[in-house]
Amino acid sequence: MEGAHSQASGMGGMRTAGDLVARVQMSKRLRLKEAKEYVAGKLGCGVRDLSDPVAMELIRREHGLGLLTMTSSTYPAEPGMMEAKFNIAEKLGLHINCVELFKERAGIRA
Repeated sequence: MEGAHSQASGMGGMRTAGDLVARVQMSKRLRLKEAKEYVAGKLGCGVRDLSDPVAMELIRREHGLGLLTMTSSTYPAEPGMMEAKFNIAEKLGLHINCVELFKERAGIRA
């Protein structure tokens, strides 16, 4: 976990795709290179775009994966934190505990 976290932080965390790559690394037990390729494939971008904050801001906005309010202009139609997690789980095909618990408690069926 420590190695995955340091690599994700090195990619800029949520400003780029570090948070997504780290989540995929741990969830799907992939090496860093494989996790980057997986995320890039799911987002329809190049692996190099994952570490570009400008490109990732556009990609995150397009897919509803959340933005940092302190560095990006957000608008009322932008997804909030929980909605962004729902979108991340769906887009990357991941099981995220808080998303599943929310669905269960809200009575939402897939």
